[in-house]
Amino acid sequence: MDHLPDIDDEDAHARRAGRQGLGVALATSAYGVSFGALAVASGLDVWQTCLLSLLMFTGGSQFAFAGVIGAGGVAAAPAAIASASLLGVRNVAYGVSMSPVIGTGFWRRAAAAHFTIDESTAVALAQRTARARTVGFWVTGVGIWIGWNLSTLAGALLGDVLGDIRSYGLDAAAAAAFLALLWPRLRRRQPIVVGVAAAVVATLLTPVLMPGMPVLIAAAVAVVVGWTNWLGHDDDPAVATGTTATPGPLARPHEPWEGLP
Repeated sequence: MDHLPDIDDEDAHARRAGRQGLGVALATSAYGVSFGALAVASGLDVWQTCLLSLLMFTGGSQFAFAGVIGAGGVAAAPAAIASASLLGVRNVAYGVSMSPVIGTGFWRRAAAAHFTIDESTAVALAQRTARARTVGFWVTGVGIWIGWNLSTLAGALLGDVLGDIRSYGLDAAAAAAFLALLWPRLRRRQPIVVGVAAAVVATLLTPVLMPGMPVLIAAAVAVVVGWTNWLGHDDDPAVATGTTATPGPLARPHEPWEGLP
């Protein structure tokens, strides 16, 4: 019965998701050294820096918080909290996408909320099967949390020894990991247009808006395109040729999260 899932194939997809999650975790965790050094240089104690990584655990918000504190001192704390919160809003959207992947159960969802970040969402949605999505999410989220906290501590303790951590290019490691996940999905016109348009919008708005706003506005580009399915029909061979396929009686129904960006 060809329509039934192949167990070996499921295992292969899950192992592949685990390897991807570990790779992204290693690349992203290395960037935690930068945050540790920057936070201490901004005036935070080592324990305060580590507490941010343990509890806040969202790199963009942490860098925004430390950056504002470094520029304005304790008096800038309200602005720092506002900037960090604004950047963290995107995690709410990630939670909506991850809900069917994580499954039910209060404690399961409560634990998953802390690990719902850019990287865990990207790895999960890059997978082709439900099990692989779940494996990718947890391996990436937990792996980054462990690595990020260890590297934060290292950066906080060794910041003076390391010197200017930007010269090591650790920030490029996280970006490269994202591009590696994104690249295989850029095979059709719609995702290519969305990626280019969002990048242009974010680049143009970054110099003129407060941190967090360019990312949210760029994400709105994807929301608008997905809502209207602009250019989506051009990528569908059945729609383009005026034909539709009729599923057989044993065809596997689509999972509710299939087709998510």
